[in-house]
Amino acid sequence: MRVLIAEDEPRVADALARGLRREGLAVDIAPDGEDALFKARVHPYDVVVLDRDLPRMHGDEVCRLLNAEKPELKVLMLTAARSVDDRVEGLGIGADDYLTKPFVFAELVARIRALGRRAGVARPAVLELGDVRLDPARREATRGGRELGLTPKELGVLEALIESGGAAVSPEALLARVWDENVDPFSNTVRMTVMTLRRKLGDPPVIHTVLGAGYRV
Repeated sequence: MRVLIAEDEPRVADALARGLRREGLAVDIAPDGEDALFKARVHPYDVVVLDRDLPRMHGDEVCRLLNAEKPELKVLMLTAARSVDDRVEGLGIGADDYLTKPFVFAELVARIRALGRRAGVARPAVLELGDVRLDPARREATRGGRELGLTPKELGVLEALIESGGAAVSPEALLARVWDENVDPFSNTVRMTVMTLRRKLGDPPVIHTVLGAGYRV
């Protein structure tokens, strides 16, 4: 899952990004509303964690524009305002969920994952393909009951391939979905990750190469 954090407090943004990356998510940061809107228009995020009081463009306006342009993108709005009226207003402008500061990090993660399952086509909490079982929230993958010990990126690639339903997924699409904006697009990161993922999955093979198109399960 790929997430954008729109937060103008650098220490808060960095802390959230570090925590979410430890949870296996690909995370980018936008320090203001204009940058958040630009990145959300360019990259295929599943969820935007949007601070309401952003400089350069208010979070409310960012939310309205994203809701109009990318209705499939889920927005979790953050605010220091605690009144019911504020929460109702935030949801009324298009936010999919609302969380007041300060909050418990575990709750933020749970809400992001819940929104991610609703992004685009509704996704089950646990993905299964034959004897392969993937639980993104627990960051666990097994085959035939055997724990695979996958890295966060391997889990992300496997999740993306299973969700494709057998359709080929290009390396570029995997790079955009599983890695953040700092990855070198010309590296062989995807190929190497798929190679180690195949080895851990074992035989019979689960991931197949589609020449000129990418990979499928």
